[in-house]
Amino acid sequence: MIQRKAILSIFMGTTMALLLIGCYPKPVGSVGPGGNRLTWPEMTLEQRKAHMGAVVLPIAADLFRTWRPDRFSQVNCSLCHGQGAATGKFSMPTDHLPRLSGNVLLGPEFEKHPDTTRLKLDRLVPEMAEALGLKGFSIITRRGFGCYACHLGPTGPMFGH
Repeated sequence: MIQRKAILSIFMGTTMALLLIGCYPKPVGSVGPGGNRLTWPEMTLEQRKAHMGAVVLPIAADLFRTWRPDRFSQVNCSLCHGQGAATGKFSMPTDHLPRLSGNVLLGPEFEKHPDTTRLKLDRLVPEMAEALGLKGFSIITRRGFGCYACHLGPTGPMFGH
């Protein structure tokens, strides 16, 4: 009886792990040729632009307007993409945004801008990851959508971005 419970526990744990691993990237975009919604990596540039305008930008605009309404009364693509938005270069991470320390725990950022860093970690990063259907950054694997998906580190892209 104990052996059966152990086997069942291992089976259930493995099944749950596979389900969780297989959930990303999530379909978030328009419907593709096969009739299924597309994931971010599957989308064309035009589909990504449409998704950014319809889903991602409104979330970011609401967050920034709520946080600092005077500074962010008008939010558009240049908030994150800078001049690249005007020239059609939407690559991320970008040097338009401030470079981060490279510290995985963002110690220097917390020392200098604790409220801003906390807001972005608690709200902006998870909401953007969800809107893009991407897995959030894992401190263990050092992979996934996090601060360094948008910001460069001291010497350039970090953590697989």
